[in-house]
Parts: sequence; structure tokens; C-alpha cells
Amino acid sequence: MLNRVRSAVAHLVSSGGPPSQRPKSPDLPNASSTPPAASETPKSPPARPGSVVGLPQKTAETRASFSRPTFLQLSPGGLRRADDHAGRAVQSPPDTGRRLPWSTGYAEVINAGKSRHNEDQACCEVVYVESRRSGTGTSREPTQKQGLCFYYWGLFDGHAGGGAAEMASRLLHRHIREQLKDLAEILQDPLPPPLCLPSTPGTPGFSDPSHLVSPQSCWSPQKEVTHESLVVGAIENAFQLMDEQMARERRGHQVEGGCCALVVVYLLGKMYVANAGDSRAIIIRNGEIIPMSREFTPETERQRLQLLGFLKPELLGSEFTHLEFPRRVQPKELGQRMLYRDQNMTGWAYKKIELEDLRFPLVCGEGKKARVMATIGVTRGLGDHNLKVCSSTLPIKPFLSCFPEVRVYDLTQYEHCPDDVLVLGTDGLWDVTSDCEVAATVDKVLSAHEPNDPSRYTALAQALVLGARGIPRDRGWRLPNNKLGSGDDISVFVIPLGGPGSYS
Repeated sequence: MLNRVRSAVAHLVSSGGPPSQRPKSPDLPNASSTPPAASETPKSPPARPGSVVGLPQKTAETRASFSRPTFLQLSPGGLRRADDHAGRAVQSPPDTGRRLPWSTGYAEVINAGKSRHNEDQACCEVVYVESRRSGTGTSREPTQKQGLCFYYWGLFDGHAGGGAAEMASRLLHRHIREQLKDLAEILQDPLPPPLCLPSTPGTPGFSDPSHLVSPQSCWSPQKEVTHESLVVGAIENAFQLMDEQMARERRGHQVEGGCCALVVVYLLGKMYVANAGDSRAIIIRNGEIIPMSREFTPETERQRLQLLGFLKPELLGSEFTHLEFPRRVQPKELGQRMLYRDQNMTGWAYKKIELEDLRFPLVCGEGKKARVMATIGVTRGLGDHNLKVCSSTLPIKPFLSCFPEVRVYDLTQYEHCPDDVLVLGTDGLWDVTSDCEVAATVDKVLSAHEPNDPSRYTALAQALVLGARGIPRDRGWRLPNNKLGSGDDISVFVIPLGGPGSYS
């Protein structure tokens, strides 16, 4: 009966309107649409193909969350299958369609009932960056070096609704593009980056752009700034601008909840892996496992959170303490000496329990049950601007950071074979799958396909998702070892680092 009701609801929702026509991407070199001006914030585009439009706006989630990545090319029937919690069919781009850049593999599956829709989102783009200074009257002759392209992959794991993940999947790469416009020529120049950029025509203080301020013309000594660090800074700024845009538009665009963000940018021979949240990325190179990110949780960022609570106690109200105890302090333990640690400590010590210590700890629990202010289990990401402590007016956003950690991998320093890959996965994969198990699956699946078979990476992504999901048994999803499979949304990118056509 329950399945029939779900099927009826899915049919009703999916028939709410036809999928929108696929817009031309403004990020591709041959796109006809005009990119946003330098001073403009990238605007929220219309609903993407694969989303349901024309629905009554009963809830924000109904309106914003029921869509899947455009590159999946899902029909209305395929969209219903992707939204089926009972069947949990694995979704991948069709073999008949245009392949993703670098023959990238992708697969996803919906959760087992944790939320109404799949709250993960994904994006894969080739983005053209036009130099902001190419038309400023510079004496340098116009060349192809005035613009550049970067490849972009993004996974966005939504929570408390899919609106933030949906918005980030559409706009974050555009913010990165805007941040790189000032750097397009600089990054292709072998000289060190200029200390200051020239003003643009028509602005106060404009000077001839050919006379860039030389690092040697200021004080000495001066810190060395690399081109690589400029790209890292551009990505960090883009994350912050994306978060600020979510704050501004959260009401008009129904941007509910928040999301973790894991992004890869390939630019000028280097992979930039930016992570804010508990998704992860690893490289498998010649059987070796190279971590390219780490999780940001209440446990891994305990000292940062406690320091903020110590410096700004008003953020804790009268309900929380920045100190951590092995368990909740009981009133009968007042005056006793109990184990604790503060923002400066990695070990434990004893302190006399005082009245303030009876408050709830800022960071509590451990492992996947660790929480900030007893509410959220991740400490970095985008959105969550309306998140408050349960039955309280205390906002949690001040303790959450939108800044990613960016790690860089130089592809030019190694000879890569077709079996060398970068695996990106949301926590639905990593909760039940270890790095070693992923590496074993990489070896097993890729060795069963010819090196020049472009579908091998999609097959690998599907195998990873299936391995984490498990099979239905005993009223749940079980792994071969009979442990519970992942009941969460699972999304995986497999990016080949070597082999025929990888860099075309």
C-alpha cells in the first residue's frame, strides 16, 4: 500500500509540467549568452532540465529540491525512478549522450527514506574565463593568453533541504570564474604576480595598465606569492561570495538548509581540490592512496569552535559552555574535580566543577554522532543561515565556516596511467567504505575493462555506489558482510588522471 501511495505521488509530481529546455551554458567558449559583468553577482538561473516546474509552492523543498544534475539527461520517467526510495536505482549519464569531460564517470543513488528527495547535487563544466583586463587599453598585443579555460567538478551534499545544494551546483563555478578574471593574464605570465593591479578606465586613480606595480618598487623584503596561491585565494573567495549570495537570496529563492561542498578545479596542469564539509576525495595512483581532503566535523574542529566560544561567550547565551567534558556534568558533581579540556588543549586535565559547567557543551558526542550545539554534525559548508538551536533563538551559523581547505596536486610532476583516478564522494560513500576498499574496487573494475574504453570510469562510479548502497535484505540495505549499507544519498565522481584523451 505504501509503495502504491509513493508511486501515485511521484506520478502526480512528475506530471506537474514539462522539463524546461536546456539553456546554453554561458561558461563554454562557444556560448552565445553574455556572462555577468564584473561588478555583478552571478544570478540564479532558471530551473535546470531534470527539474519539475509548474508545481504549487506548498513547501520550499517541493519547489527547489526535486531536480537532478542536467548531465544525467533524465526523462520524466527516469526522474521518477531516481526519486524512488524503495528501488534506489543507480543513476549515471547515458552511454548514448555526450560524455563528461575527460570521460569522467559519475553515479548516484537516492537515500533509503532519510529525506523526501535526493539532497545531493553535482556539477561538471568546462568554464571559459575572459580576462577582465583584456579590453582596458593595455599596450600588450591581444593574444590567446588573455583568456583561459578550467575544468570543474562539484559535489554538494545538502541537509535540512536541497535548496542550498541546488543553488551551489548552479552558481559556485560562476563565482570562481569571476574571481579568476583578474588573474587570467597573470597566471599565464612567468613573472611573479604584481603586488597591485592597475585601475580600470573611468575609475578614480586609473593609470596605464602597462605599468604594473613591481614587487621590487615597494618595500623589501616581500613575501613570495605564487600563481598557485592566487588560484587558491580565488576559490576561497568564491566560496565566501556564494555563501553571502545564499544569505541574501534565501527568502526569495527558497534556499533552505545548507550543504557541504567538494569542488575540483583543473587549471594549467594542476588539480585544486576544495572541501568544506564531510565529503572526501582521494587519488589512487599506481595502487597508492593519496588523501586530497579531510572531513570538517565538530571533532576535527573542536579547538576552533571552542576558541570562538571562549572569545565571544555571547554566542553561547546562557545555555552552552565552551568547555568539553567526557559526559554531561550532573548537579550532584558540583565541587568535584572532573576531566575536561578547553580550546588550548589536545589532552585532558582535571578541574573543579562550577555552576557554569552544568551548561550543555558546545561540542558533544563522538564520531558520526558529534554535534555543534546539539544540532549539526558538520562545521564547514554553505548556507544554514536560518539554522538555530532547537527551542531557542541562538543562531548556529557563527560557528560554521564557509571557507574550504584547498589542496593542490600537480599533474605534470607524474606519469599517469589510465588506471590512476581521483575519486570524489559524498559521505554516503565514505560512511561505509574505507579508502582501501575504494582502492580495491578501482583495481577490480578497471582491470576488467580495456584501457581505452571510455565507459570504464562510469562503470567504476556505479560499482562504488552499489558497493556502499548494498542490496535489500532483512528490511534494510545490507553489505556482503551483512552490515548495514548506506541509507544516505550517495554521489560519486571518478576523474581519470591519465590515459588516452584524458586532457582533451
